[in-house]
Amino acid sequence: MTAAPQVILSAFADEAANHKTALEQLSALAAVGLKNYSPRFIDVNSTGEVKHVVTLSKVEYQTLAKLHVEYGVRVTSIGSRIGKVKLKDKEDGSHNKFVPFKEYLKTEVAATINAAKELDSRLIRGFSFYPPRGEDPKPYFQQAVDQIGQIADLCAKAGLVYGLEIEPNLIGDTGPMMAKLARAVKRKNMLLIFDGGNVACQNKTPMQCYEEYLAMRDHLGWMHIKDYKIDPSLTWTGTVDEEGLKNFVPADRGDGGHDLVLKDLREHLPKLEKRIKSLGAPGFFLEVEPHLKGGGQFGGFSGPDGLGVAVRCLCRLLDYVQIGYQLRTFDDIRALRGF
Repeated sequence: MTAAPQVILSAFADEAANHKTALEQLSALAAVGLKNYSPRFIDVNSTGEVKHVVTLSKVEYQTLAKLHVEYGVRVTSIGSRIGKVKLKDKEDGSHNKFVPFKEYLKTEVAATINAAKELDSRLIRGFSFYPPRGEDPKPYFQQAVDQIGQIADLCAKAGLVYGLEIEPNLIGDTGPMMAKLARAVKRKNMLLIFDGGNVACQNKTPMQCYEEYLAMRDHLGWMHIKDYKIDPSLTWTGTVDEEGLKNFVPADRGDGGHDLVLKDLREHLPKLEKRIKSLGAPGFFLEVEPHLKGGGQFGGFSGPDGLGVAVRCLCRLLDYVQIGYQLRTFDDIRALRGF
C-alpha cells in the first residue's frame, strides 16, 4: 500500500495569544500539538511591548531562539509585511503607505531577511503591492514584477525563499494574476502561497476558489489555511474592506473549497515537496491562519480555543482526503525531557 503524502502543519501563533506574549504563543502551539509556526506580532519578554518580528533586537531574537528550544518549536517562515505598501505615491482614499523602493529595500526588506537568519528559517511570506485603489491594476503590473524580482534576488543571496501570498486589493488578488506574476518574475526562489479565505472573501464560490488554486498550483511553495463564509446580504463592490471582514470560519465549512483543493493537492504533493525541499525547507507546509475572532490588513485573532478548533478541523479534512501529517506524540515529550 502506497504511503499517504505528507504535509507539515504550522500556524501563525500570534492568533492564539490574547496578549501576544511569546509564552502564550508557544504554549498554545505545544498544547494543540504543533511544532512549527510563523512569528508575526510578539511580546518576547512579557513586558506589554508587542513588536513585529522583523523589528526585534538582537537580544530579543536570542531570547526567542532559546524559548524555541525549550518548547520544541521551529520557525516556518517570517510572517512579513513586505509588499503591503503602495506602488505609487498617489492619494487614493486608502490608508496604505508609500515608501520609496530603494529605501524599502534597505529598511523593511533588509530587516525581514535579518529576522529569517536570526530565527533559522528559509522562508519569507510577502505580498505583491497595492495599485492605486479603484484603478485598473494592469498598468502597474510590470512595476510590481520588477520590485518583487529585486526582493527575490536579495532573498536568494541570503539562501531564502520568497513566498508571495494571494490577497485582496493587491496586484496579486486572483489565482490567474498570481500565476502571471510568478511567470513574469522568473525566480526559482519566488513561489506562491494559496489562501482560500483570501479568495472566498472576494465574493467567490467554492468552485471559483478551486479554479484559482488550480491556476496557482504549479507555482506553489506552501499554503495558508483560512476560510470565509460569504454573507449573501452584502453587496459586492469590487474592493475588500479588510478591517470589516467578520465571516471567517474553520476550513471545513466556508466557501474556500478546501475539500476540492486538498483532494487535488494530494496528487501533486510529491512534486511540490521535492521542489521546496530543494530550496532548503523541510517540506510542504499547511499553515493555519484562521482569523476566527476577527481579521485585518496585517493580522488576525482566533484565541487559543479558536486555534485549536481550526487545527482540528484541518486535521479532519486531511484525514478525509488521505494526506498525512504529524502532531506531537509522547516520544516528542520524552525527547524534550531528555529521555
